[in-house]
Amino acid sequence: MKKVIVVQRVDPGSDELKNKRQLTELKELAYAANYSVVGEVIQSRYPDKKYQLGKGKVQELALAVGSLNAEKVIFCNELSSMQLYHITDICKCAVIDKFQLILEIFALRATTRRAKLQVELARLEYEIPRARIIVSHLKKEERPGFMGLGSYEDSYEQDIKGRIARIKDELSHVQSHNDSLRSFRHAHGLSLVALAGYTNAGKSTLFNSLMDEGVDVADMLFTTLSPVARSMDVMGRKVILTDTVGFIEDLPHWLIDAFRSTLNEIFLADIILLVVDASEPLDIMHGKLLTCHDTLWEQVHGASMITVMNKTDLISHEDLNGKMEALGYLVPNPVLISAKTMKGLDELRQAIRDKLPVWKRKEISMPLSEHSMSVLSWLFKEGVVHSVKYADQILVDLEAREEVMNKIQSFSAK
Repeated sequence: MKKVIVVQRVDPGSDELKNKRQLTELKELAYAANYSVVGEVIQSRYPDKKYQLGKGKVQELALAVGSLNAEKVIFCNELSSMQLYHITDICKCAVIDKFQLILEIFALRATTRRAKLQVELARLEYEIPRARIIVSHLKKEERPGFMGLGSYEDSYEQDIKGRIARIKDELSHVQSHNDSLRSFRHAHGLSLVALAGYTNAGKSTLFNSLMDEGVDVADMLFTTLSPVARSMDVMGRKVILTDTVGFIEDLPHWLIDAFRSTLNEIFLADIILLVVDASEPLDIMHGKLLTCHDTLWEQVHGASMITVMNKTDLISHEDLNGKMEALGYLVPNPVLISAKTMKGLDELRQAIRDKLPVWKRKEISMPLSEHSMSVLSWLFKEGVVHSVKYADQILVDLEAREEVMNKIQSFSAK
């Protein structure tokens, strides 16, 4: 594993617990990108325009890089192109910030064509505002003559914009296919249920427990990048359950935009299962829940939300009750589970069932015939058949959406 030093600049008087949480998250991100954190540098000051840190602290950082044989420096703070350039010049090693680190992780995890396109789009969206500054600095001696700086900058920036347009066009075709598939599922009475939440909250473990599948699970951030969707039976009702990419604090808009087609699995769901690691300290849970709600607030329209308090096997009942009371409105419709031990999964299924659109229930009478048997087979697929009685007629106790009821009643009336 490559050795790295993590760096954090904090504003004087800022929230100490939040700063610690962000630094811990940065270390976890580094681990997820296969780095070994061998040192950390923290400075309390307002940002320096040229170096982010004070110049003296950057020189200390350079000494630490040499003494620890670090190959890279990772900043918790977002760095401008000029800050990257100047810090790299002093430290004599690669320097990146948290969001570039996230892109590295996404590139490692991307396996599908869509995921790879989204990673490239996010990288280009991140790069484009910096492109002109980078070229201006590195090519400042090349102003005179044919194809001078202005033309070079324009060409470089236009190349990036052209590639962005082509990727967005290809992703829009993917999204059109997904929208058609979503409409088809809705037309057949299949509600869409999405697992959402902070990364590493246990979403993939829960997905595996509910579906008896083998989605990759690891104790690191962003193990799920491409959404995985499966049909699931919830007490007689069919739903589509989707495991999705996790959230992080301060998720930038360009990353949300780049992964729009993936995050739409959450934004356009009928029911959102907001998975929370209940074993974490209260302040960390509070911060992560705020991040999740902030990410979802403006994007989700009309979806029901169920808060899934996961990993309850790692916490006492008294501590859990205290946390629930303290978190209040941030944990709507809570269900207590342990995805690992499968405790509480029946209660979760019931909670999902209660949030599904209400179907009508009625006893239907059909004549005894070969065609009626075919219709009955169709009803088992399209609704919930509670019982079937055979006498002079076929009596079916049926629960189904309105379209199915209307269709079967018109058949029964013939």
